[in-house]
Amino acid sequence: MSENPNEYNDFQQQQEQMRQQERLRKQEQIRQQEAYRLQQETQRLKQAQRRSKFAWVRNTIVLLVGALEILLGIRFFLRLTLANPDNLFVNTIFGISDPFMIPFADLFISPTNADATRIFDVNLLVAMVVYALLGALAIAIVNYLEGQSPYS
Repeated sequence: MSENPNEYNDFQQQQEQMRQQERLRKQEQIRQQEAYRLQQETQRLKQAQRRSKFAWVRNTIVLLVGALEILLGIRFFLRLTLANPDNLFVNTIFGISDPFMIPFADLFISPTNADATRIFDVNLLVAMVVYALLGALAIAIVNYLEGQSPYS
C-alpha cells in the first residue's frame, strides 16, 4: 500500500475528532440523565415533605380525639359506678371533661337505677359519638386536602 503520510495523518486526525465528538455526546447525554434524575428526586422529596406534614396533622387529630374519648369513657364509667365526686381523681376527671359536655348537658334525661344512684349517662355516650365523628370528619378533610395539588 502506498499511502501518502499526510493523508494518513489527516485520516487519524478525523478519526480522533470523531472519537472526541462521540465522547462529548455521551458526556452530554449522561449530564442530561443526571439532571433529570436530580429533578425527579427533588420532586419526590417535596412530595414526601408534604405527606409528612399531613401525616403529622392526622396523627395530632387522632391523638387529641383519642385522648378526649378516653377521658369521656372514664367519666362514663365513674358516673355509672357512682364514684365519689369529692375524690380528687374523680373531681379532676369531671373538671377536665365538663367543658366538652356543655353542648350535650341537657340533650336527654339520663336514666338511673331504682334507687337513683347509678347514672347511665346517655348524653355522655352521644358526646363520645359526636366527637368521634368530628374527628373522622377532620381526618377526611385532611385526606382531601392532601390529595389536592399544592399549586392549585
